[in-house]
Amino acid sequence: MHIAIPLYEGFDAMDALGPYFVLRNVPGATVTFVAERPGVIADAEVTLTAAASFADVPRPDVLVVPGTKDVKRSTADHELIDYVRTAHPTTTWTTSVCVGSLTLGAAGLLEGVKATTHWVAYDLLAGFGAQPVDERFVRAGKIITSGGVMAGIDMALYLASLLAGEEVAMAIQLGLEYAPRPPFNAGTPRTAPEEITALMRSYLRPA
Repeated sequence: MHIAIPLYEGFDAMDALGPYFVLRNVPGATVTFVAERPGVIADAEVTLTAAASFADVPRPDVLVVPGTKDVKRSTADHELIDYVRTAHPTTTWTTSVCVGSLTLGAAGLLEGVKATTHWVAYDLLAGFGAQPVDERFVRAGKIITSGGVMAGIDMALYLASLLAGEEVAMAIQLGLEYAPRPPFNAGTPRTAPEEITALMRSYLRPA
């Protein structure tokens, strides 16, 4: 089973690494960071190495598309969009983290499909014909999209259960000691103070 996580300039490292640390533990799975060309790919603060090119892994069994802090980038990388579009017909699962779902939308995969993304980009998701839902992750057929950053870990654990069963997924969760108990109840616009939500919206979606 081959799991491909595509990298591109400006990708969010946690969007890629969260699912990676879950899925590398799935029995029989090989997880490969891929890019237009092999080599070091940078996000704003972290660099990862793509071991293979898109052409080297044209038909992965599972595709996990990370998002980016710069929302525009998720729909501007035409090589990435083409890769997602051509890989999807033969995947078992096509998934995304955060605004990676906008890449799926740009590839034409979300027309009429229930999907989620980072809360700041729901309107953009609808622009691709998707039906935005406010969930940590949502499955529609073989497409699974997740909300922002840390929601990608939740999605990856669910994906692990589909690939290897619930007991394996629970064992992976336990091994990672993934039992979030954040010090603040401010993880969504529903619970965060209005001024904090406005501040983050201005940062993530500047006028």
